[in-house]
Amino acid sequence: MKFLIKSNTLASDLNNEFYSCIEDLLEDDLVQQMRLFKQHCNTNCLDHCIYVAYFSYVICKTFGFDFSSAARGGLLHDLFLYDWRTTKLNRGKHAFRHPQIALDNAKTILDLNLIEQDIIKKHMWPLTIIPPRYKEAFIICMVDKYCAILEILDYYINK
Repeated sequence: MKFLIKSNTLASDLNNEFYSCIEDLLEDDLVQQMRLFKQHCNTNCLDHCIYVAYFSYVICKTFGFDFSSAARGGLLHDLFLYDWRTTKLNRGKHAFRHPQIALDNAKTILDLNLIEQDIIKKHMWPLTIIPPRYKEAFIICMVDKYCAILEILDYYINK
């Protein structure tokens, strides 16, 4: 992750703490499978989720929120494990259904706390109707959209 590598000590400490929040998840086979699926243009699903997790971690750390849950929930928020461009879902469209699919998949990996569950389930708000209950989940919603925009712009600017 090129944006995670910085030379100053504060950034290095943040990067190390962020990694310690998610390193057990990164070792999981299901999480690693996210590399196989494109998310936005040239960005794979795992890289997208790492971006969302990292920026959310930094924001939550800055404001004294639960940065660990933000990092972990952010990493798992798109754990749906299929190509959303070609896979037809039985009930509803990807944008509406994938948060529950990701939550179900994440629950097979670990016991999620309430904040992590809310992050995964509500990250598509306001597209999905029920708003986030926790401030960390709201931050993930906003950062997810920000990262998606950056990933799409990066593709078209560098095309």
